[in-house]
Amino acid sequence: MSTLIQVDAYLDTLNTIEKKKYNQKLKIIRELYVQGPKTNSELCSDFRISSPTSMGLLKELIVEGLVEKQGQGKSEGGRKPDLYGLRDNSLFVLSIALGRFKTRMAIFDNNNNNITRTHVFPVQISKDINILEQLYEYAEDLISASGIDREKLLGIGLSMPGLVDAKEGSNHSYLLPPAGAESLQKLLSNKFNKPVYIQNDVKSIALAEYRFGLAQGRKNVLVVKLDWGIGLGILTDGKLNSGFTGFAGEIGHIPLVNDGALCYCGKCGCLETVASGIALTRMAKEGIQSGQYSLLNELSGGNIEKINPQLVIDAANLGDQFAINILSEMGISLGKGISILIQLLNPELIILGGRMAEAKQYITTPIQQSINQYCMSQLRERTEIVLSTLGLEADIMGPVAVVMENIFEGVLDVENND
Repeated sequence: MSTLIQVDAYLDTLNTIEKKKYNQKLKIIRELYVQGPKTNSELCSDFRISSPTSMGLLKELIVEGLVEKQGQGKSEGGRKPDLYGLRDNSLFVLSIALGRFKTRMAIFDNNNNNITRTHVFPVQISKDINILEQLYEYAEDLISASGIDREKLLGIGLSMPGLVDAKEGSNHSYLLPPAGAESLQKLLSNKFNKPVYIQNDVKSIALAEYRFGLAQGRKNVLVVKLDWGIGLGILTDGKLNSGFTGFAGEIGHIPLVNDGALCYCGKCGCLETVASGIALTRMAKEGIQSGQYSLLNELSGGNIEKINPQLVIDAANLGDQFAINILSEMGISLGKGISILIQLLNPELIILGGRMAEAKQYITTPIQQSINQYCMSQLRERTEIVLSTLGLEADIMGPVAVVMENIFEGVLDVENND
């Protein structure tokens, strides 16, 4: 199994015929990993190889313990063909979602089963790259406790906030290496001795929606994460659109309010200053301090510092009118920002996720009202707006999708360059 990921050293030992077979098997594994179980005839069609060749490769992969028969496909008039898929626990991915207040980790197998459950660790993202040592120790403990064969660990996916350039392997906002040092991605790959792929948290979530959620089978989709901040993942023609330097999607820092509050990015009046978890918390605290009656007084135990976005959502769901009103005010601002996106990008689907999306109708109704006001009818009427079915699990599934997007590319590029 290790030969699939120890590429450079292993390929050098193969002759031309062996290398071709190796790449064909790798393509089959990738296809079954990404697309799920397939019949022999479907694989023949996908890769333009003969049925005997495909069947021979499948038999070898079965002997190697990677592939197994998984039921039967649809019949086209005769006997139903066998379906072939990857065996559970034949490959693994370590998923790390590094956040502003905590870090979540889990190990998934090749059929996207979370085999360790999601563990939460007290690691907060910062500019200090020294937190990587702590992150590495927690990850190693999780790998050891899982009991998996480390040789079957394909790679590690790491998502995080900030201006992430995935191609360069760097975060320009956090985890900043000293001048002249290797990239963040290279440092981590060396430390784990495994391929590591990094991505912005919202772009990671967009890939999760594309692989596992409501964006499956769609081409032009926007994924908006509503949390402490606001983020955007853009899928164009079924591909993640990251822009020239990887920073596309910074919707939270579009100036929306004239003479608005100072944003942490250094500009004034950004969307995040009026329509984010930070803004919602500020609005709630200001209301309570001004004498506004609200269930938030009771839910916070009289301690205003305990008020956070989740508490406001809880109060709204209990019928608290103050909480409902400030969520509505925030939703109107969000709808205005989303209207700009619809006008610019003309998406077929917009998926709302993140903690703030758990407010459900208290946030979606004002968003839709605002879109109706600010967006051309010809565009808005063809755009579907839905709440994510992955919910908060999208955070931990995102890095798995990032690995799926990248893990085989370098290997197969070797074949293309030969």
